[in-house]
Amino acid sequence: MIPLIALLPVLAPSTTSGASGWVLAIKGVAAIVLVIVVSRLLIRPILKVVARFGGREVFTAAALLVVVGAALLMEVIGLSMSLGAFLAGVLLADSEFRHELEADVEPFKGLLLGLFFMAVGMSANLALLAAHPIPVLGVALGLMLLKGVVLCAVARVAGNGNEDAQRIAILLAQGGEFAFVLFTAAQTVGILAGETAQFLVLAVTISMLLAPLSFVVHERMLARWLERKKPPEFDLIDGPGNPVIIAGYGRYGQIISRVLRMAGIPFTALETSYQQVDFVRKFGAKVYYGDASRLELLESAKTGDAKLFVLAIDDVEASVKTAALVRKHFPDLPILARARNRVHYYRLRDLDIDAIERDTFLSSLDTARQALEALGLEPKQAARAVELFRAHDKRQLEVQYAVRQDEAQLIQTAAQAAAQLQELFESDVKEGQVAAPLQSAKA
Repeated sequence: MIPLIALLPVLAPSTTSGASGWVLAIKGVAAIVLVIVVSRLLIRPILKVVARFGGREVFTAAALLVVVGAALLMEVIGLSMSLGAFLAGVLLADSEFRHELEADVEPFKGLLLGLFFMAVGMSANLALLAAHPIPVLGVALGLMLLKGVVLCAVARVAGNGNEDAQRIAILLAQGGEFAFVLFTAAQTVGILAGETAQFLVLAVTISMLLAPLSFVVHERMLARWLERKKPPEFDLIDGPGNPVIIAGYGRYGQIISRVLRMAGIPFTALETSYQQVDFVRKFGAKVYYGDASRLELLESAKTGDAKLFVLAIDDVEASVKTAALVRKHFPDLPILARARNRVHYYRLRDLDIDAIERDTFLSSLDTARQALEALGLEPKQAARAVELFRAHDKRQLEVQYAVRQDEAQLIQTAAQAAAQLQELFESDVKEGQVAAPLQSAKA
């Protein structure tokens, strides 16, 4: 909306101030740059001070002052006040105060939106619809069709599936409320005649009225099509249970399963991706489709008879959800979990899971060992250095877990850990158990 409103003076046939459209457009661009610079250098620091020392009401008033000031600035240079208001809103939404401002304006949002649409509805020229029903409906349907085709194509290019692309296209095919602001501004500067602006406003309004109907029709049609194509909710698992359940059969779970198979230990693998299940089955792997965070699937897999539950799910939320379910319904079953990062590790620890391995931790340590050897350390010295780091990082992980809710403490412990690790390594170097890598490389 911001660039569209800024371009209106260029398209206008004339201006009331006598200035050319290009001059106003240049002024608009300069004003936009000025607002952005002032916001970064002045407004944000001021809002930080107000948020720290002022009350909630003062902070809200300061934010509103920013919006009004930007709108007045645009009016002074002969542009639309809406341009300044939109720009200020975008800048505030991009700041660190976004969530606090959202909470402050939430009580007014519904009321103001309601008044806005009431005003639009009262301004709709229903006599124009009665006089020209076919052209108005034709433009409304044409808008929805054209916009839907474009959105569907964009969604497919972005990697969405056919069903998701269709839903995106249908949900967003109608005209938006910003069209009312744009048409009104275009009429004000003389780009659109009054009757044309009313016609377009009416067409957008009709498209918004038709939107809920299009949702219902599409979902019913799509639901019937998906009913014929959708995979089962989960595979039925017959036979006795296995001692190991592997939840998640991506690259992590597959390596674990290959080792278990080599050792002759039977397992039951569960995977939520139907495409992944079809793919690995081509290679002879016995994998069952289903969401491991569903109790009925775990019961079907005879989880109660298992001796170990391997949590190898890649998605953090799904992993934590599955871990919580297993802990609740199978409290005595040991869980060996995979963590993508330290935060994931902490969330699993909150569920009293102790056997947790981080995704790339061990492979990274092995690469670090090879790097030290390449820099001149003996294999035993490189292995000791890496083991020194591994043991220290494991202890540090527990220390940081205890203060994970306090960001300041977390930063302080990280700095202390780096210093401690450096001291440990230097102590080993002095004792001769580890050589300084670059010195070894020079030697």
